[in-house]
Amino acid sequence: MLWFFLSLITAISVASHDAWVKKWFSHLSAFEMPAYPFFFCIPLLALVFPFIRIPELDRTFVVYFIANLPVNAAGMLLYIRSIQLSPLSLTIPYLAFTPLFLIFTGYLFLDEIPNRWGIFGIAIICAGSYILNLDMEKWDVFSPLKAFFREPGSWMMLIVALIFSFGGAMGKKAILHSSPMFFGVTFFFVHNVILILIFWSFKKISIGKMIRNWQTGLIAGGLMFMHVITHSWAVVMTKAAYMISVKRSSVFFSLLFAGVVFKEEKVLQRSVGTVLMVAGAILISIKGG
Repeated sequence: MLWFFLSLITAISVASHDAWVKKWFSHLSAFEMPAYPFFFCIPLLALVFPFIRIPELDRTFVVYFIANLPVNAAGMLLYIRSIQLSPLSLTIPYLAFTPLFLIFTGYLFLDEIPNRWGIFGIAIICAGSYILNLDMEKWDVFSPLKAFFREPGSWMMLIVALIFSFGGAMGKKAILHSSPMFFGVTFFFVHNVILILIFWSFKKISIGKMIRNWQTGLIAGGLMFMHVITHSWAVVMTKAAYMISVKRSSVFFSLLFAGVVFKEEKVLQRSVGTVLMVAGAILISIKGG
């Protein structure tokens, strides 16, 4: 059961990272906000290098490793921008659509075809999305659609889910040609270094300013580091579908932070929709094939 607890730690790390970054860095620009966890995660990842076994690498690994860098970077930046603009309870739950999009990207990159359970999971996710944005006072049948277009963070996060579905499929392809731990650590080390260098070269961030705020930055980087390590560790101990299903519980922790830390309204109502969306995601992960 060690994999279960590691997966749960991954979920808590994801939710804690989102809440911490939103609380301490949401007043910054869309470049400065993600720069803190990226920057302070780099030395932590570097410390792990001596303990990683280097597998045999082929051309497929190199191609998908490199191709996934801009894909993941775009998703991460839009992800941060989403939680910067809108409440966590109206943004994070849309990540549950990633398994839905993975049905198509999985077929594209991995030749995976969904079965009837996958279709059923899609229906559950759609129902959860409706309830998530339903105006309980007006009972307007079109209120979820209106809320979706009215709340920028919501539709941004849906785009993020789509981007991450490409990144997830491409990342899995690279993992199949290396190892989970090697890919996780090396990929995010290179990914973070490149983004920090780009931000710095275009004068979008100040390294000195980040170092002066090292206390909050180090915690952000530590949570990102924990996410990468526990995810990579857990996924090699059991079936990926089981690990990802537990990791989806990060949505519940995000809702908890949304209500307790940020005092967001209608969290209980939104939690009902979130439960359905996560249930659909779990069904797709386990039974979707």
